[in-house]
Amino acid sequence: MRLRDLLDGLEYECLQGNVDAAVTEVSCDSRTVGRGALFICIPGAKFDGHDFAVQAVERGAAALVVSGPVKEAAAEEAVQILVKDTRYAMAFISAAWYGHPARRLKTIGITGTKGKTTTAYMVRSILENAGFRTGLVGTIEIIIGDRSVPAGNTTPESCVLQEIFSEMVQAGTEIVVMEVSSQALMQHRTQGFLFDYGVFTNLEPDHIGPGEHASFEEYAACKGLLFRQCAVGIVNGDDACLEAVTTGHTCRLETFGMGEDCMLRGERPKPAAASGALGTGFHVSGEMDFDAWVPFPGRFSVYNALCAIAVCRHFQADIGAIRRGLEETRVKGRIERVPVSDRFTLLIDYAHNAMALESLLTTLREYHPRRLVCLFGCGGNRSRQRRYEMGEASGRLADLTIITSDNPRMEDPAAIMADIHRGISGTRGAYVEIQDRREAVAYAISQAQEGDIIVLAGKGHEDYQEIRGRKYPMDERVIIRELLDGGLEHI
Repeated sequence: MRLRDLLDGLEYECLQGNVDAAVTEVSCDSRTVGRGALFICIPGAKFDGHDFAVQAVERGAAALVVSGPVKEAAAEEAVQILVKDTRYAMAFISAAWYGHPARRLKTIGITGTKGKTTTAYMVRSILENAGFRTGLVGTIEIIIGDRSVPAGNTTPESCVLQEIFSEMVQAGTEIVVMEVSSQALMQHRTQGFLFDYGVFTNLEPDHIGPGEHASFEEYAACKGLLFRQCAVGIVNGDDACLEAVTTGHTCRLETFGMGEDCMLRGERPKPAAASGALGTGFHVSGEMDFDAWVPFPGRFSVYNALCAIAVCRHFQADIGAIRRGLEETRVKGRIERVPVSDRFTLLIDYAHNAMALESLLTTLREYHPRRLVCLFGCGGNRSRQRRYEMGEASGRLADLTIITSDNPRMEDPAAIMADIHRGISGTRGAYVEIQDRREAVAYAISQAQEGDIIVLAGKGHEDYQEIRGRKYPMDERVIIRELLDGGLEHI
């Protein structure tokens, strides 16, 4: 493929060489560059691709995309293309390299602090019930046809994302629904195409700190970038940050929510357990009119469902497909029920900040458990404030808190637990501290009482524990099964 064709639509300056040069591959990893490759120099948190430009040329790269000239003599043989932002350029170059596959798909991008994952699965379930072959790109997995691949992060780099889109087209996928993180929007991973539908679930303070966002205002502004990159914006009309997120939007906006001004509304939400699931029933009004049920608890689950309905009505999904799709939605690690005993309910959830934990525990209270037991830890190398806040929330809302370890990363787990202890000590909540997470899970199950709801929070879909830079296998579902197979008493 000619370099000129890959640069179509981008503003650039050719510093040396000829833009009619042939390109055999596109890469941003100097270690895998082959002869004739176009190497894109991407700056990162720890490494800058410009520092590896010479190595890429020595490995055979024919051209470089740079944000500043590479003056080493060893790079003189390569074409040098100067752009303002190499990440932004990579998105467009990747789209061109794979033949603009998003143009042959209907694309749905979902952003927000909470609910992205569950909403994405709801959308896919409804659309599959309506007869559409629907792919998914998200925090847990990537689904292409009948194949599922574990996800590396919420939204892949643009070169990976465009390759995924290409594979989806080849597999006969018609629609793709994907989670879009604020980091991805800030780093232009979803540039190079226009979303057919951009979706906003909600916004709360999160992902603010070193290596993430400098402020809540920046966080909101990054979320809002999606609504300058989609044709139709489907947004939570009740969210207090709606205006901040949609400022400067270039799309047509539609609203969902429980407020009277929302175009698609949810009414009369109420707890409605069925088939072992702590579900929620509600009525849909406005643009549609029917009763629905979701196998997830709480008002936030109704918002997720309304969001999914608001998207899927654009694909003429009928009420039957919508109802079936919602009822059949299951999401690993999102209020996931693990069958252990008829005496109590055991759940696994990804709640890993105070906002999510408070929302979860408040919701579970609506099902009137004998006791609400919350087991959680906090991640290392993250804001200590999060630990205080989670400890306070659990101490205030749970009858018993089991403080344990999560992903300590490079920190001492005991120090992290001490921070949680500081937060919970200001409440009247009962708590125990068990650092080993497996032992903590065993304690939670062995001490269960009739009518309890026990939630293992923080890990969700994760199947590992990160300690001192290494990831060790640790899936709570596996732990539970091994404990039961080992004859854990008092079940």
